[in-house]
Formats: sequence, structure tokens, C-alpha cells
Amino acid sequence: MQTEMTITPEQERYLVRARVARLATADERGRPHIVPVCFTYEQGSLYTAIDLKPKAASPTGLRRVRNISQNPQVALLIDHYEEEWDNLSYLLVRATASVVDCEDERRRAVRALRAKYEQYRTLLGDDALVIRLVPAQVSAWAATGCL
Repeated sequence: MQTEMTITPEQERYLVRARVARLATADERGRPHIVPVCFTYEQGSLYTAIDLKPKAASPTGLRRVRNISQNPQVALLIDHYEEEWDNLSYLLVRATASVVDCEDERRRAVRALRAKYEQYRTLLGDDALVIRLVPAQVSAWAATGCL
């Protein structure tokens, strides 16, 4: 198990290659909530956005967004599973999350997400709500010891 405050080049490659993660948030009482998310890693921060797929609430009404406004401490789990357990690995990023309010940063994140995910070219609006995760601690494990 490796714990450190910065992301190593190997971990950065792992983040760039990964297609999906699980975002864990907690409300003001510490009750957990976890959802799968698409994400991008750009200039030391991770970004995820609320896309145009039908939702039970408006973007600001989604539990993950409400939780972040009440408790910005989150975790992002990126893992790789195969039936051959010699290939298992994960990266756990503990981070401080916030809704991006800088228009230039939001646009850059939307562009990066659209570049990584073809579906986002139509499912991610120009005015999408974007969440920034600033890593505070990284834990990594791999069966092969390469993270």
C-alpha cells in the first residue's frame, strides 16, 4: 500500500487510461453516497461533470452535488478487475471537491471530458455543472506492485 500527497507518473498514467471511477461523498451527518462517474485528470486535478442523461433531480439537486456543498471531503476509487487476479489494481484518491465556478476552467474541463468520452460530445452541455477534485492523499495497490 502506498500513501502520498502527490500523484506519481505511474499513477497519472493509470488515471489517464481509466474510463470509469466511483465517487464517494458523504452528507453533513457522514452518511455515504457513491456513484459511478466518468472523469478526466488535468493539471493535477480531477474533473467530473453532470451530463444530459435523464436524472431524478436538477444538477444542483443531485445528492453528490448537495453532499459536496455540505462536506467537500470525497474519495474517488479507480480500479481494474480481471478474473486473473494477478492483474488487479486500484487507485484511491481522497480529495477536496467543489463545483467549478470559473468559466474558463469549466470550459477546459468540458473540452477534456468530450475529448476522452465520445458520448460526451452530445451528452455534455456547454454549460454543464463540473466538479473539481483536488487530491489530498493517494493510496495505490497492484498485484504486480507497479503502482
